[in-house]
Amino acid sequence: MATLLYRLGRLAFRRRRIVLAVWALVSAAVVAGLGVVGEDTDDTFTIPGSESQQALDTLGRVYPAAGGTSAQIVFTAPEGEKATARKFQAGIAATLKEAADAPQVTAVLSPEQTRAVSKDGRSALAQVQYSVSNAELADGSLDALEDTIAPAEKAGLTVSVGGQAYNSTGVDISAKEVVGVVIALIILVITFGSLLAAGMPVLTAVVGVVIGAGGLLLVSHLTAISSTALTLTVMLGLAVGIDYTLFILSRHRDQLKAGMATDESAARAIGTSGSAVAFAALTVIIAMVGLSVVGIPFLTAMGLAGAGGVAIAALVALTLLPALLGFAGDRLRPRPKKKPAPGGRTAPQQTLGARWVHTVTRIPALTVVLVTAGLLVVAWPARDLRLALPDNGSAAQGTTQRETYDTISEEFGPGLNGPLLILMNTDDAKASSAAQLTAELNTVRKELAATKGVALASAAQRLDPEYALLTVVPTTGSGDEATKDLVKALRDKESPIRSRTGISLQVTGQTAVNVDVSQKLSDSLLTFAIVVVGLCLLILLIVFRSLVVPVKATVGFLLSVAASFGAVVAVFQWGWAADLIDVARTGPVVSFLPIILMAVLFGLAMDYEVFVVSSIHEEYAHGGDARRAVLTGSPLAFRVVTAAALIMVAVFAGFVTMQDAIVKPIAFALAFGVLVDAFLIRMTFVPAVLMWVGRAGWWLPRGLRKILPNVDIEGRDLPKPPAQPSGTPATASERD
Repeated sequence: MATLLYRLGRLAFRRRRIVLAVWALVSAAVVAGLGVVGEDTDDTFTIPGSESQQALDTLGRVYPAAGGTSAQIVFTAPEGEKATARKFQAGIAATLKEAADAPQVTAVLSPEQTRAVSKDGRSALAQVQYSVSNAELADGSLDALEDTIAPAEKAGLTVSVGGQAYNSTGVDISAKEVVGVVIALIILVITFGSLLAAGMPVLTAVVGVVIGAGGLLLVSHLTAISSTALTLTVMLGLAVGIDYTLFILSRHRDQLKAGMATDESAARAIGTSGSAVAFAALTVIIAMVGLSVVGIPFLTAMGLAGAGGVAIAALVALTLLPALLGFAGDRLRPRPKKKPAPGGRTAPQQTLGARWVHTVTRIPALTVVLVTAGLLVVAWPARDLRLALPDNGSAAQGTTQRETYDTISEEFGPGLNGPLLILMNTDDAKASSAAQLTAELNTVRKELAATKGVALASAAQRLDPEYALLTVVPTTGSGDEATKDLVKALRDKESPIRSRTGISLQVTGQTAVNVDVSQKLSDSLLTFAIVVVGLCLLILLIVFRSLVVPVKATVGFLLSVAASFGAVVAVFQWGWAADLIDVARTGPVVSFLPIILMAVLFGLAMDYEVFVVSSIHEEYAHGGDARRAVLTGSPLAFRVVTAAALIMVAVFAGFVTMQDAIVKPIAFALAFGVLVDAFLIRMTFVPAVLMWVGRAGWWLPRGLRKILPNVDIEGRDLPKPPAQPSGTPATASERD
């Protein structure tokens, strides 16, 4: 691999104008394409083949009004008055009339029809039905609905609009989220001491994000892509795009400092650090593509989108960066304060990194125990991890959907925010007459109403000769464990009811779909974890040809993941420091956070593992003393890994500011996970373990040595750099 990338780097350096033109044309084509066709994201969560989705598809076919999304209008009278008072009726009627004429609305049910009036009469609820799903709502449809509330407000009522139609309104990236890039630039300036060098990682990352995210938006016209997938692609693209360039550029400047020619240094940096980047990117891509094994379309799309963003970031770093190095030439060469030692890089003995490594490896067993125990304590809250998909109760305070959700929960009970639909197939009913069938349906309704956790079961509505529909309102909210238990209990009643009456039941509605999605994700988590851990062991076994290195890396990865889960539970469920990051509501964590976190953190952890361990292994290969290699090799990676981790944390932390119940906890978990993995695992736990085991850390059974392929990511097979006359390093222009 190193030799191939070495040649690629040299070619890109020498043909830099062509390389730059190609990337500029690709970027321009993507931007132009977006200008012509725009975007078409879809934030619908579905599981094709599940009971809830099958029933929704049937509803959409036989009764389109019930198969589409819906909105709610809540009318609240002033304190001490009733919304049903005569003086408010004209305003309510005018609002409902305008709502019926709003775009894509097929039906409007008044408070009298829904019978949804609070016990004190102060609040009343109207239902607005659409014939299309959330994803198919046209731009401006919800805005038009919100404009209809003016007559009721003029009458003196407080009016809010919310409901299922507002559940997925998309994720918008603002300037606040990009503040992480500014922080990254500051870190790069401090790291390199050069504005030119600091600007390169940001430039390449932006190019990668423009192409990756823009291409994803173009693909959204061909397949369903969620706005969350887009946000994840931008987050990953910025983070790894900056880090990959940082790793390669740091190596290039070290070699320039040692007197190497610019073209040779660029090619060698791509061959060595570029090999590590390619390997690290491959691990992220494999983990993200692995999300497809879960079998949920929106998660598959999210994984493929993230993998595509990482692949583009790596490709930019391996081709565009050496071209830019050619344009920069000798201007990137640092001015050493003292004459460098022959042979290139030497480990600094008095740096912070060197002092840190000496400290943590002084009593390595104690360091390993303390780090492990400390992270297990942080991970302890993870035992209480609860998963669900977010609803409007997770929306930002002050939004119309949050106000509607809170009012309904307070006045009507939380279950009305997430009712269940029971689709009944009467085609095989045993009733011999229409009257007998009506009686049987009523009996079924009473049986369902008597189920623990049911607040209300409406009368069955005949949709056509074959199907009937009734609504079940739970006593608890859509994300509560009790609601999940209720869905299971209702489904358990299907078999005895069908045996007795011939009527089959399917539990559906958005709440049931969310329950099915969460259950599917929970069931897939262990399998996915085994796949990721297995990949971790296999890949590191091949790269470093050692048994201890992959086992140590896997244990460290699991500790980082567990600690991240614990931090997420403490903040987003228990509410610790929740106000500091403006968490809208504490409660269950978004269902796919564990799988996303494991996939992304796995790849990022392998980034740091490769750069730290390869530095140690390089010193070990040259000197032969395993423990001394830890002391001299680890500090060589400390500065770059520290900068890379801080940049990644800054980028992810920028997205924690988003008022989105999906993105916020994922960004927090990634920021916390990277912080823990880089500093406590890779720069503390890893050197301590390798110091503790000594030479055994590089042992591999003879049988495995013969079987495993020999992968060179350290540049052992690269040709030796040509000797340069002292004090006359070749410049880029001289090499053209």
